[in-house]
Amino acid sequence: QKAASAILREVRAQREEDSIAHKRLREELESTTKVHKHLPGFMEVGKTGVIYVMSRATSLGFSYDNEEWSNFGQGAPETGILDGQPEREFSAEFTPFNNEYAPVAGIRDLREQIANLYNARYRQGKDSQYTWKNVCVCPGGRAALARIAASAGNVNVGYFLPDYTAYEQILSVFKSFVPIPNVLDASSGYRLSAESLETEIEARGVQLILTSNPGNPTGALMEREELEKIVEVSRKSHCSFIMDEFYSSYIYTNSEEEMGRSVSSAEFVEDVDCDPIIIVDGLTKNWRLPGWRTCWAVGPADVIEAMQSAGSFLDGGATHILQDTVARSNILDPEFAKKDATVLQRHFKAKRDFVLERLKSLGFKIDAEPQGTFYIWANVVDLPPPLNNGMEFFENALLYKVICVPGIFFDINPGKRRELFHSPFHHYIRLSCGPPLEQLKKGLDHFETMITHFRTKLLVSNSPQVKARGMVADAVSAQEAAADIATD
Repeated sequence: QKAASAILREVRAQREEDSIAHKRLREELESTTKVHKHLPGFMEVGKTGVIYVMSRATSLGFSYDNEEWSNFGQGAPETGILDGQPEREFSAEFTPFNNEYAPVAGIRDLREQIANLYNARYRQGKDSQYTWKNVCVCPGGRAALARIAASAGNVNVGYFLPDYTAYEQILSVFKSFVPIPNVLDASSGYRLSAESLETEIEARGVQLILTSNPGNPTGALMEREELEKIVEVSRKSHCSFIMDEFYSSYIYTNSEEEMGRSVSSAEFVEDVDCDPIIIVDGLTKNWRLPGWRTCWAVGPADVIEAMQSAGSFLDGGATHILQDTVARSNILDPEFAKKDATVLQRHFKAKRDFVLERLKSLGFKIDAEPQGTFYIWANVVDLPPPLNNGMEFFENALLYKVICVPGIFFDINPGKRRELFHSPFHHYIRLSCGPPLEQLKKGLDHFETMITHFRTKLLVSNSPQVKARGMVADAVSAQEAAADIATD
């Protein structure tokens, strides 16, 4: 039995070695630690995550105007007009004033409107209310996370697997962090448990938690009593939580009467200046304006002040003219936001439902149906080989002009401390329902063609006639293997 296990391990290792998809990725990852060939003082920066995915697709002919391709790797929602969408009232005014630098934490008018929106949505009837001092406007979500990270001390940082790929760079670059991973369980729907979280914080001395809700890539959603318990843990355990809430309007649990309701930990904060909850959100996803790069953090005023100082040397602040345009528009009005979220939820739920049904019919396994975001975390383990692992599925799908993201990219691995092939997410891919429905339909058709091809190939190779032809060769191989074992 031990000899058989050893042989199996050797075969598995050989298959990984023979996998061009894995070999190519490993070479890219290893390049991130190499000194640049001819530029003194620089490193060779490898492409990882979605950047790697898009680079591979581009090398095979993908471009954003090539209609032959379907991009299930898309990390942004479709940006066109949706049926029933309320009118956005935009007008840009170029003046000597907004040609100047904006304040690093954002213009006051915009910060006040963001604070008012949170109070109207989540804090009606509460004594403690957000003000402009609780808001920091940033040029993108990554910039907001970088400012928060630069404001933190030498701490143990808890994070969860799987989660958003950009967290890996944040946790790697800031050397004051000691990253502590926690694997989420598919049987729990990839949701956090308040009880286990509290135990983990106390046992490992965690002072900072970084997580997304709804979760990217799983679509796991914490809301109502479940989310309230998580916020309570932050208070009781004296642990700050960075809550990435970029998909807070993409929730699919609302009744018809609740349509337009969004989710936020802000609802359960008791004191806006004392509770250690820092929320990151923006126009990127919930308002479907990713190109505007206008985002914000909401939290205790002391944290916001620190983020302002960090922003002065990290990014300098968000574009003045865009901040001014947003502040003079209607898109942060609570009534507009609810109507817009209602349209968004109906539209993206219909796409999610369509894609889920089609994926299941093709043999994909869905461990937990997404209750939020516009992503689907799909298990390919039951598909015919070689499509039954994420990297090989990704590479083969590119040949059929479809892009997806392998699951191992969501195995956040700061500093590459863990072995690539030990990832629990080898058999997963993330699929985005962000593109328009027609593009999704085309991509699913291409998946069907690809899967049918490999299923047919597997059936043919397993047929009695093919097996009979291979018996002689197999017998010779078996004899040679037996002789090698006997010699050993």
